[in-house]
Amino acid sequence: MSIHSFHPPQRTLMGPGPSDVSPRVLEAMARPTIGHLDPLFVSMMDEVKTLLQYAFQTRNNLTMPVSAPGSAGMETAFVNLVEPGDRVIVCQNGVFGGRMKENVERCGAEAIMVIDDWGKPVDPDKVETALKANPGVKAMAFVHAETSTGTRSDAETLVKLAHAHDALAIVDAVTSLGGSPLKVDAWAIDAIYSGSQKCLSCVPGLSPVSFSERALETIRTRKSKVQSWFLDLSLVMGYWGGGAKRAYHHTAPVNTLYALHEALVLLQDEGLENAWARHDRNHQALKAGLEAMGIRFVVDEEWRLPQLNLVTVPEGVDEAAVRNRLLNDYNLEIGSGLGALAGKVWRIGLMGHACKPQNVLNCLAALEATLYGFKAPIETGVAIEAAQRVYGH
Repeated sequence: MSIHSFHPPQRTLMGPGPSDVSPRVLEAMARPTIGHLDPLFVSMMDEVKTLLQYAFQTRNNLTMPVSAPGSAGMETAFVNLVEPGDRVIVCQNGVFGGRMKENVERCGAEAIMVIDDWGKPVDPDKVETALKANPGVKAMAFVHAETSTGTRSDAETLVKLAHAHDALAIVDAVTSLGGSPLKVDAWAIDAIYSGSQKCLSCVPGLSPVSFSERALETIRTRKSKVQSWFLDLSLVMGYWGGGAKRAYHHTAPVNTLYALHEALVLLQDEGLENAWARHDRNHQALKAGLEAMGIRFVVDEEWRLPQLNLVTVPEGVDEAAVRNRLLNDYNLEIGSGLGALAGKVWRIGLMGHACKPQNVLNCLAALEATLYGFKAPIETGVAIEAAQRVYGH
């Protein structure tokens, strides 16, 4: 047997993540590896922290990337803040609210569920009712940008409700960081986590997190040990804390952190508000083209994520066959539906480096040609013109 080097094709990634990675970020990964306690690397870590504080719009001292994907960021929030016997209100309007429930229960706590339909935002009235019915809950957790449905919830309102009932607010921002308005300090979010591979357009494998001083006090006054040694923030902060001297905790993914640093420099140089506006503008062009074809959106316009578009599959079309054709003939990846939406919808991502007019127009052209080949009931010859009108062409 002789196994050769792996050389992947050049895809255009317009699914739910990972997103396309900038050549600058890929180049950063190829730089020489140095030690994770090297003074120069420690200095770069401080810059990563500052850049993440900008991205999250926070001054939280405990702001850092967990050395693992977004799911580990989720677990970091729960295992540090939730103890056996606690009660936590968990809002579920898609897949990832369900994962929050799993985390709560694995911490030995009770998850009190607030359920909304997939494709709908978390209902603040239901949350308030649950908070009033369950005085003394430790926290309230929700997904700001639900990746499974492309739905945004009103984070500012939900956090206010949690605090009005003396509960911590734990927020999943895996798909919103860098793509939609997100203001950790202004909204007083207590614990938040994200992923490197969505709108930051970094390689997968890191999870930016941030914790408020109130959350830190909760961790300091725990009655029991954090159940995960690796994710115990009281230990991790010996490495990610301030100052030149760092305590060894784990061997950090050095080159992956180079990549995150570069991705965050790109975000800084573009400007956060400009990045939010770019995601929205390209979404509007994609929306115009898809609707001109006759493809409908699932989520109400007010709550749609510009970076993740949930659209219905035309009647009589094999959605998996379309995705396969796009991948094989056009090197274009779009996502399928999950759960009850499987087989009924596509998830078309416009995240980070992939969020640009060229990709919008290429996606519309490839999708139209593919659907025409499958004899789908769509309007042809109109999508590109509709998108170009949004761009002013």
